Amino acid sequence: MSKAPTTQTGQDAPEPTGQRRSRVSGIDRAVQILDHLQQEGRALTAYEIARAIGAPLSTVYAIVEDLLDKSLLARAGDGGVWLGPRLYHYGLAYARDLQVINVATHEMHVLSREVGETVQICGRDGGMMVVEAMAEGPGHFIITSRVGTRVPLNWTASGRLLVAGLDETGRSALFRKSAKASPTGRAVTDPATLLAQSRDALAAGVSIQAGESDYAVACIAAPVLDETGACPITVSIVVPEFRVNEEHASFVEAVKNAARRIEEKLGWRIGHFSAGRKIG
Repeated sequence: MSKAPTTQTGQDAPEPTGQRRSRVSGIDRAVQILDHLQQEGRALTAYEIARAIGAPLSTVYAIVEDLLDKSLLARAGDGGVWLGPRLYHYGLAYARDLQVINVATHEMHVLSREVGETVQICGRDGGMMVVEAMAEGPGHFIITSRVGTRVPLNWTASGRLLVAGLDETGRSALFRKSAKASPTGRAVTDPATLLAQSRDALAAGVSIQAGESDYAVACIAAPVLDETGACPITVSIVVPEFRVNEEHASFVEAVKNAARRIEEKLGWRIGHFSAGRKIG
């Protein structure tokens, strides 16, 4: 990565046509690089990154080298770069002071022991659901999603809940922009249907999806609502699909109770009641 590719005239390869070049700070470019790597979820070459974010190749190469020197990026075996260890240390320091995740993680483990299944805490990043914490159940049921997994909102039970706080126009626009077909082909992609499902799930205080993102996997999620009615995180039980019908009522009650405990410990449920909101 010591030299950026050039055209036959010796200049950097041009940015995509139709885009007017504007001055972007080095910090903004670094954030674009890190954001793009996170979004793609895999190592990329500097050339691939430059093409994707529409930046001059020489600029991206210089910033990548600087980030590598500072351990904010790390070299991958195939010649690409990936997020570096220094970012992990920053994340650990941030998590130590993040009250919401600390409280939610405790209740996540309590719930996992109670139901004997894997439990996840999930959040939203734009049109994506992100697994933020996870307690694995004692059984042999294998869950493919791990901490850090990002999937489109429409693939998951949590995705119907994490849009709380947006008005219906905002929810519809978000679903329209982010909905994608899932590997199983069972995920709903129609924005109007997703909007209706989201409305019903928030009214019930629980969302249940089966087989939409992974074959034979079901998810029962409850929203954790803050004092404004937004849903920064969800609590979700992940089970084999056949167990949803067998133990539906007990799972629903358990996950809703866990969400309530998190809200109470954070002082959010007082806000719900004072605002006249009904919680599932």
